[in-house]
Amino acid sequence: MLVLVAPGQGAQTPGFLTPWLELPGAADRVGAWSDAIGLDLAHYGTQADADRIRDTAVAQPLLVAAGILSAAALGDVAPGAVAGHSVGEITAAAFAGVLDDTAALTLVRKRGLAMAEAAAITETGMSALLGGDPEVSVAHLEKLGLTPANVNGAGQIVAAGTLEQLAVLNEDKPEGVRKIVPLKVAGAFHTHHMAPAVEALAAAAKELSPADPRTAYVSNKDGRTVATGAEVLDRLVGQVANPVRWDLCMETFRQLGVTALIEVCPGGTLTGLAKRALPGVKTLALKTPDDLDAAREVIAEHSA
Repeated sequence: MLVLVAPGQGAQTPGFLTPWLELPGAADRVGAWSDAIGLDLAHYGTQADADRIRDTAVAQPLLVAAGILSAAALGDVAPGAVAGHSVGEITAAAFAGVLDDTAALTLVRKRGLAMAEAAAITETGMSALLGGDPEVSVAHLEKLGLTPANVNGAGQIVAAGTLEQLAVLNEDKPEGVRKIVPLKVAGAFHTHHMAPAVEALAAAAKELSPADPRTAYVSNKDGRTVATGAEVLDRLVGQVANPVRWDLCMETFRQLGVTALIEVCPGGTLTGLAKRALPGVKTLALKTPDDLDAAREVIAEHSA
């Protein structure tokens, strides 16, 4: 059984979209999306530097566009389940047919702008904790006033809060944590700091007409599969201010009988987690079009 997954914010790197735009029809498709949302995706995906694409309002639509574009390049794919990490859930909603491509890009553009505005209120950020016992780490973070915003499994938890709180964390690591890595994001996402963005996203969601998922859609909220488009959209709104439980998503993949996992562009983060948490599962990350042939072989072998 094949699972198709989409990464979240922080996976972007300068120029990562460049080779994908060389595929037939890709530049025209990205140009149409850019016109629809008022953001030059090709420019940001090929020419902008790391600081510019770190901007939440830019990074989020760029990631969703890249994910949809790279998945389309695979051809006809019939995964047994789809999921995305954080903003990648919108990409996954497009995979599942809940939103069409333009609707997904329109929603993520409004999400990015709303979250960037919320992040500007207070200087906040996120850091990944590598190693340690999850229960010990979560208790320690809460003691410091931080939120375990992403519980990713495979020995990784992401802390989110003010820059001052994160500075204290650097000096006072939870027992067993071997390393703390600041993330390339511009705010404390999936925490109470994002509450102002929820209202804006709820208003944007009301303008959409979601379809029910055509394949199992696994939600970040609790790792459960979601059967209706309306509930997918409702969860997409709520998740901006609530923790991501990727550990529970991977547990659901296991229960569904996953044998292979493909991560769309810019792949790498989620396949890394899967290699540690889902031993024996074939993993492949779409980084450039050079990976497409290998991905198609995986699809042929593991699709339902």
